[in-house]
Amino acid sequence: MKPPRDNRPPLSRDGQQWFFDYMIQETGKVFHFQTDGRGNLPKAVRRHAMISKHLGMAGRRMQRLAEEEVAEGHRFTALARFYDASLLFAHAQHTIFENTDEKRFLHSASLACFEHVRELASYKIERIELDWNGTKLSGNLHLAPGEGPAPCVLYAPGCDATKEMYPNPLMNHALQRGMHVFSIDGPGQGESNLRGIKLTVTNYEEAASIAIDYLTRRAEVDPHRIGVHGNSFGSYWAMRIAAHDHRVSAVAAPMASYADIGHLMNEESPRYKQLFMYLTGSESEHQLDEMLVAMRMDTLMHKIVCPSLSAVGEYDPRSPLAEVYELFDQLGSPGELWVFADQHHKVSLTRPNAEVPNTLMDIQELVCDWLRDRFDNKPMAHPGQVTYVDPNVGGPYGRAVSHKRAWYQGEPR
Repeated sequence: MKPPRDNRPPLSRDGQQWFFDYMIQETGKVFHFQTDGRGNLPKAVRRHAMISKHLGMAGRRMQRLAEEEVAEGHRFTALARFYDASLLFAHAQHTIFENTDEKRFLHSASLACFEHVRELASYKIERIELDWNGTKLSGNLHLAPGEGPAPCVLYAPGCDATKEMYPNPLMNHALQRGMHVFSIDGPGQGESNLRGIKLTVTNYEEAASIAIDYLTRRAEVDPHRIGVHGNSFGSYWAMRIAAHDHRVSAVAAPMASYADIGHLMNEESPRYKQLFMYLTGSESEHQLDEMLVAMRMDTLMHKIVCPSLSAVGEYDPRSPLAEVYELFDQLGSPGELWVFADQHHKVSLTRPNAEVPNTLMDIQELVCDWLRDRFDNKPMAHPGQVTYVDPNVGGPYGRAVSHKRAWYQGEPR
């Protein structure tokens, strides 16, 4: 029996939809249920099918606010509201797992709002279209001000993200550190979805190499200092890119998601397997399962020979530590692995609490520091080691931090 929302083949987890909808209603989240507090979904949302409409309505309101601020000459306020609107529309379209009129409307609205972001940003953001396999690969190139060629970070968004979502033009961590960012919609993301570019086992890294080809031809980019940064499932693609293209001089994979993908598909939110049926164009669940087996990283880790950083929550359900350690040990050159104590998928240096609200430090700041250090040929702090990051002790560079693989190691017996 097909789900009422779309035309994809049925999945064994579709029978959990009633409980999935209940979790959405109660938590305001579609995944990452382990984190504290309510998620960002409007309280009016009671089912997954309602998300696209209600986020789209919120996006329209934010867009109107942005237009009002433009009319008043409030450039920076308008920039922030247009960026917010673009994100809301992008999240709204992502919940639709086929190329319907509603999805196209929402995605077009996201792109339109980002065009205003491009116009209002304090630095230059270029929209790039690259020829690839008879179609186009789209990206946003955020150019850091300054003279001479500078390092560039190729950014791979997560499986539920688009190129418009990062970096934040109001707080661009890479540009603060003198680095360009080229964020792409690879196969299975954003504009590639609407062009019918389905994800295969290998085509994400093949598309990324086309992007690297382009970057090496840009006068603003130092071709010897091109790194890759991927968040969440983008970390999986980032590691594949580094294994595939040895022009990558450093790779950062926060919220590491390169363990067996079966954990994400079958043990996490039902959202993910529904999504991957759409991203891959699989004709059956069996076909998708076979593809997921072929996507394993244990045959590729030894091909990663550039400096690498991984970060993972100690209890991330998609990334069991034993598997992450096994893959980390297979790297072709020593990397660094940060394990964040008691955290899940959305890792951070500090965790908010009632005594110290709003203290959440963005992991991207640490990642951009790490990448800049690699571009500057600064030695890694702890190559080949696991750094156990306990927020009660300090960060990954602190003197009191532990280098161990389990919480009980080093404790008195």
